[in-house]
Amino acid sequence: MSAYDLAIVIPAWNERENLELLLPALREIVGALGLRAQIIVADGGSVDGTEQVAPRWGAEVVLQTERGYGGALLAGFAKADAPFVVTMDADLSHRPVFLEALWRHRHDAEILIASRYLAGGRADMPPFRRVLSVTLNRVYGHMLRLPVRDLSSGFRMYRRDALASLDLRSRDFDILQELLVRVGAEGWRIREIPFHYMARGSGRSHARLLRFGWAYLKTLVRMWQLRNSVEAADYDARAFDSPIWLQRYWQRTRHRIVLDYMAESRRVLDVGCGSSRIILDLPSATGLDIRLNKLRWLAQRRSRLVGGTCLGLPFRDASFDGLINSEVIEHVPDDPAILREAWRVLRPGGILALGTPDYGRSLWWVLEWIHGRLLPGGYAHEHITHYTRRSLAARLASAGFEVLDCRYVGGCEMIFKARKRDPVGASRAGPPAPSTTLPR
Repeated sequence: MSAYDLAIVIPAWNERENLELLLPALREIVGALGLRAQIIVADGGSVDGTEQVAPRWGAEVVLQTERGYGGALLAGFAKADAPFVVTMDADLSHRPVFLEALWRHRHDAEILIASRYLAGGRADMPPFRRVLSVTLNRVYGHMLRLPVRDLSSGFRMYRRDALASLDLRSRDFDILQELLVRVGAEGWRIREIPFHYMARGSGRSHARLLRFGWAYLKTLVRMWQLRNSVEAADYDARAFDSPIWLQRYWQRTRHRIVLDYMAESRRVLDVGCGSSRIILDLPSATGLDIRLNKLRWLAQRRSRLVGGTCLGLPFRDASFDGLINSEVIEHVPDDPAILREAWRVLRPGGILALGTPDYGRSLWWVLEWIHGRLLPGGYAHEHITHYTRRSLAARLASAGFEVLDCRYVGGCEMIFKARKRDPVGASRAGPPAPSTTLPR
C-alpha cells in the first residue's frame, strides 16, 4: 500500500522563482485537504537553482533522462507512488487551489482535465497564443472525434493504474493529446472541469512553435490511426455515425437487420459485442467480448457484461431466447464449438443471428481490399476464416439450427436468422467455468 494519497508531478526548467511561490502554496493546500502528498519536480537540466529550491519545501527532484515536456512527465510518472497523479506547470498558471476540485471529483473519471474551454472556464493568455491554442484543440478534436474541449491542458489528475500499460511515444507537449487518446482507447473515462488559466509568473514560456508544430502534426497522424483502428475502445460505436458514407451505411444496415431478428427475444446474448450500437440499443441484453477495453467502455453504459469467447460461453444451458454472433466467426479459426455453444445456451426455439462476410461473392473481396488500404488498423486484416452462404448454411443445419432467413448488407455481408431445433445430437455438457469478470 502506498504511503501517499496523491502524487504531484511538476515539469520544470529554470523555474526557481516560480517554484519558491508554488511549492509552499501546494503544501498549504494539501495540508488543508488532509492529504499525504508526494511532490515531484521533474527537472529538465535547470541552471538557475531549481534543483536546490525544491527539497527545501519537501519536494523530490527527479532528473529527466529523455528530452522535452513529455520526457519530464514520463520521469515524474515513473517516480510517482500514489493512486492518483496530478500534473501541473511550474510557472504559476495552474493555481494550487484548484487541487481541491480535482480531488473532490477524483472518482468521476480516470483522467480529470482542468479545462479552459468548457463552459465556466477561461484563459488569461495573449491573443496570438489563444488563437493557436483554440485552433489546435479544434483541429485535434475534429480529426480524432474526441468529445473533449481542452485537449492541451497540462493540469490534470490521472488514476495511476490507467497509465500503467500505455506505450507513450511523444516527447514534447503533444504527449498531452497522446495520453488522452491512449487512455480513451483503453476504455477509461475522461472528464473536464471548468478552470481559470492564469498568466504565468516570472520568466518566459519554453514553447518553440515550429518544433512543436511538427511534433503535433506527426502525433495527430499516429493518433488518427489509433482512433480508427480496432484497438480503440469506442471504434465500433463511432462507426455508426462515421463521416464515411459507406461505413455508416454498413453499420446501420447491419444494426437494422440484427435488431429485427431479435425483435421477439427477451433474453439476448451478444457474443463478441464490441462497442457497437447493437448492444447499446438492447438495454436488457448481455454482452460478451474478449477485449477488456471494449467492455470497460461499455461498463459506463451497460451493466450486463462478461469477458469470454464464443468457444466456451460461461452460461447455463437454455439461458437465452436470442443470441447474436455478428462479425465474429471470421476472426477465429473454424471450430464446431462456436455453433455448439450457441445451440447449448439457447432455449428450444431460440433465435440465432449469425453474420459474416460472404466470400463466395467477388464484391466482398474488392471491398475488403479497399478497406484494408484505407483503414489498415481496421478489422479486415483479422479475417482468417472464410465462409460462403452455402457452407455456413450447411454448418448451421448440422449444428441443429433451422435457417429461417438470410439478408445481405451491401450485397456481400450475409446475416442468417436461424432457429434452434430440439432435440438434436448436440452436446449437453454443462457450462465451462466463468471467465474473468470485468475490472473497473
